[in-house]
Amino acid sequence: MEGNMKLVTVEDTVEYRLFLVPGEPRDPEQHKKILQKYIERIMIQFAPVLLPYIWQNQPFNLKYKPGKGGVPAHMFGTTKFGDNIEDEWFIVYIVKQITKEFPELVARIEDNDGEFLLIEAADFLPKWLDPDNSANRVFFYRGELCIIPVPRQPGAVSWLPTTPPAIPQALNIISTHPEKILASESIRAAVNRRIKGYPEKIQASLHRAHCFLPAGIAAVLKQQPRLVAAGVQAFYLRDPIDLRACRVFKTFLPETRIMTSVTFTKCLYAQLMQQRFMPDRRSGYRLPPPSHPQYRAHELGMKLAHGFEILCSRCSPYFSDSKISPVTTSPLWAGFLDSLKKNDYFKGLIEGSAQYQERLEMAKNYFQLSVNCPESSPAISPGEEILTLLQTLPFDIEELKKEANLPPEDDDQWLDLSPGQLDQLLQDAAGKKEPEPISKEEENYDLTQVSKSMKAFISKVSTHKGAELPREPSEAPITFDADSFLNYFDKILGPRPHESDSDDLDEEDFECLDSDDDLDFKTQELGEEASIKGTLNDLKSYMAQMDRELAHTSIGKSFTTQKQVESLSPTTSNNSDEEDSGAGGSAVVPVDVDLNLVSNILESYSSQAGLAGPASNLLQSMGVQLPDNTDLRPTSKPTVG
Repeated sequence: MEGNMKLVTVEDTVEYRLFLVPGEPRDPEQHKKILQKYIERIMIQFAPVLLPYIWQNQPFNLKYKPGKGGVPAHMFGTTKFGDNIEDEWFIVYIVKQITKEFPELVARIEDNDGEFLLIEAADFLPKWLDPDNSANRVFFYRGELCIIPVPRQPGAVSWLPTTPPAIPQALNIISTHPEKILASESIRAAVNRRIKGYPEKIQASLHRAHCFLPAGIAAVLKQQPRLVAAGVQAFYLRDPIDLRACRVFKTFLPETRIMTSVTFTKCLYAQLMQQRFMPDRRSGYRLPPPSHPQYRAHELGMKLAHGFEILCSRCSPYFSDSKISPVTTSPLWAGFLDSLKKNDYFKGLIEGSAQYQERLEMAKNYFQLSVNCPESSPAISPGEEILTLLQTLPFDIEELKKEANLPPEDDDQWLDLSPGQLDQLLQDAAGKKEPEPISKEEENYDLTQVSKSMKAFISKVSTHKGAELPREPSEAPITFDADSFLNYFDKILGPRPHESDSDDLDEEDFECLDSDDDLDFKTQELGEEASIKGTLNDLKSYMAQMDRELAHTSIGKSFTTQKQVESLSPTTSNNSDEEDSGAGGSAVVPVDVDLNLVSNILESYSSQAGLAGPASNLLQSMGVQLPDNTDLRPTSKPTVG
């Protein structure tokens, strides 16, 4: 469709576009100059935030893109964020802030997944919005997320299109009806939650570690810390051809290594740490034993040195630094430097000091790459930039070795996630709501319901079909009337013929029974009852003996007795204690069945950790609903009234 843009097809890449709101018709050349001026203003104004940021692959950038296929001329940028998804969301923050600082700009951003802002707010989207009709509907305007809606009925709202709008149509709707296309508060909150904390969040994403590095790399990283990303990526994505250059080092010799502090992003540090690698014996890089206190610094330095050597080996042998022109000759440099000073980029450092010069060189490099870079000029590769810095940077290996006052390393325990931390991350990502207050019903929950339901279940007599669970009061029991059933079949099959049985006895026969036989029968019944009572008494004494034997074992002590419950009660008198102690060690204190039953069920229910399990399934089948365990502290056994 004319006026539509193609979806990003490059993996792990984000694209962003900035349009001017429709206004007076402009000449194409005049429009180009206006957009190029905006690019300069944006890159200068946001330099204090963008300059110290370490990008995974490519930095935030803006270029002029001429109009084509119904899409008007605009500012365009693309960044490959690779494995560090935080780069993408930092760009979302930057784009949002640009539209806030420049209200006449409208921004659109997407990646290879499409409208990833809608994916982030998927739980709050309206039902009509789906991937088929979301094209050219999502924009940032004046620092807020906007979604162009669809009319409920075709033609109900004249300015709302029923099909995905073209870019010019969308820009016109945004400029004329900004308050009516504002995304819902829940959608905006979901996106804002993801970018919350920037720019302060940048420092939290960094990790500082000691590295045993060649002095040349230490000097390069001291002036351009962002080049650590290129070195890590070169090592992380190495191939056999790259490793040929690392058999014998030509640029970064192992004899020049010194101990220094390097700043990584957490993603870069994790990539470097999680790869196992043994250097070629011919390279000269040797690692101490793993038990050495500085083994990790040697290992990190070795890997980083391989990455920088690979970068330099990719450069042409005829490379020269003639591509790089002095930035101070540009007419934009003075304004750029003033903007940095106004935003406290130099942190109050004295002009001319070593730290001031380091920050100034970083600013010059950013200006050269992002502000003063002509579109026709060839891009400078990281390897060429490293070789240029090595030629221009004066550094003394002996002086660098004397700098022993290194800042302490950061703790890397964040590499290992505990199950609790993982659950917290998942809850944060899902945007879990605050826990609801405990209701009065849950506070006053009666645990005797659990024991009563279990006793009712145990007292039921099971059949060949299995145990029957207690029914709810609302459920009527199933009844079966055998006589009605037989009468129904009699009506169908006809009356049954009368059958006589010669063995049947009438009343006269019963009268002929001898009274002596009746007495013998009664005597036999009494004897059987006495025998049953004797057997029951023997069984009870046998069980009592077993209880006495088990009372002093670990099995017996695992149950809570009635005496233990009474000892916890403040109303217990001293006389009862004396009576219990005077009864002798042979007396067995009865077990509190209800308390043990409830305690064991609650313990089983708690160990399920909110998942399905035997305790919850059994209780639910009996109509018992336990409240959620909101007390994370260990509690004593509950008392059953």
